[in-house]
Amino acid sequence: MKPPPSPPKLYDILSWTPPYARYDASSPPQFSLALNLLFGFAATFTVANLYYSHPILATLAQTFKVSDERVSIIPTVMQGGYAAGLVLVCPLGDIVKRRPFVLFLTLFTATVWLGLCLTGRFEVFVVLSFVTSVTTVTPQVMLPLVGDLAPPTRRATALSIVVSGLLLGMLIARVLSGVIAEYSSWRNVYWMSLGLQYGIGVLLWVFMPDYPRTNTDITYARILWSMVQIAVQNPLLVQCCLMGFFLSATFTSFWTTLTFLLSATPYGFSTVVIGLFGFVGIVPMCFGPLYSRLVIDRFIPQLSILVGQGIALLGIILGTYLGNITLAGPVLQAVLLDFGQQIAQIANRTAIYSVAPKARNRVNTVYMLGVFCGQLMGTAAGNHLFAHGGWVASGSASVGFAGAAIVLCLLRGPRETRWLGWRGGFQLRREKQKQQQQQSQEQEECGQVEEWQQDKPVPRIEPAEAPSEIDLESLKP
Repeated sequence: MKPPPSPPKLYDILSWTPPYARYDASSPPQFSLALNLLFGFAATFTVANLYYSHPILATLAQTFKVSDERVSIIPTVMQGGYAAGLVLVCPLGDIVKRRPFVLFLTLFTATVWLGLCLTGRFEVFVVLSFVTSVTTVTPQVMLPLVGDLAPPTRRATALSIVVSGLLLGMLIARVLSGVIAEYSSWRNVYWMSLGLQYGIGVLLWVFMPDYPRTNTDITYARILWSMVQIAVQNPLLVQCCLMGFFLSATFTSFWTTLTFLLSATPYGFSTVVIGLFGFVGIVPMCFGPLYSRLVIDRFIPQLSILVGQGIALLGIILGTYLGNITLAGPVLQAVLLDFGQQIAQIANRTAIYSVAPKARNRVNTVYMLGVFCGQLMGTAAGNHLFAHGGWVASGSASVGFAGAAIVLCLLRGPRETRWLGWRGGFQLRREKQKQQQQQSQEQEECGQVEEWQQDKPVPRIEPAEAPSEIDLESLKP
């Protein structure tokens, strides 16, 4: 008698791919609008995990019987965990298959999240918050995959949907958490998130396409070291990181100090009303994909970066110097700042993803570290300046941050290969021929070859492996 078959292991379940989602080198997976929207949805409610606790810190302090000062460690720990995930987890996307990797991160986060729903001990809640935030970097693994799947002529549009989901998650988490906790238990916020994460895991397991690894002969240690090399050798990446640093500082500074402004005189709004104010910032995000399709996909990214920074600066000026007089000031700032931030971030990502096609996860990690540090600085500087000088003081600092981003954008031209200068001219429209050459080169570098498939008509197609490591020498200016 044959022994009974052993039950499938977790890796076997996660690595199994439906026939329609399997990789075929002769017909690579198409990045459809439905898949793009799924990635955007996943990004929204994955990154939201980091922000559910923000509006309910006082409630959490009462539940766990700790001081307000001690409970404030929860968002700090989660931001620290997210930073650790960016550095240690995201680069793995360059050496493993993205589909099982993303599924594992999603389901692991959801399973550990169950502990947050049930625990009654503050220390356990803090530890589990850190662990889940480390693996909440799933959208940062999916974004480089979008850069791989979407053709250069439509890359900005595809990225805009996922980036809009990221920014939407930062805002909608505060709204949902505040409203649900106001009219029911705060634990219902975490139960809702648990259901959403398992739902996202199932949807990705069914619809996410398989895709080959981009590198097969590089170790994890070399992956980490190569991020430093990429960062110091590529002027475009450094420029985008610095611009993202300063512009993201204005975003978090505004949304952090806005609560203080709206809760004090002359407004005196309740917590629920302040939470609903987040919907004002959500509206302009709907126009990001349209702008990307009409402008970023057709013109050089630097044009949209400059336009986005200018729009954000205008919003900051209006909000800062009208905020104490009329509610129209912060409303205009929310609309213009969010829209400007969105299109500038999309254009930045479109630019940096052309740096090294086989190292997009590492390039994305370097960029996100710059953005993340800017968010931390914006929060700290905004709170400190508001406490000592009020709304105008914190807003004036954001005016300076946005101005610094514009100066950085103007220091280097769109076709400059060195660190500073405007060599190569300033032709605004993209050249279609160069875009087609870029697409062919990326497919070649990412190992989309057909030889392995010839004379092998098997139903289960294994993905092709990329033949070699990224040539970091080619990144030198």
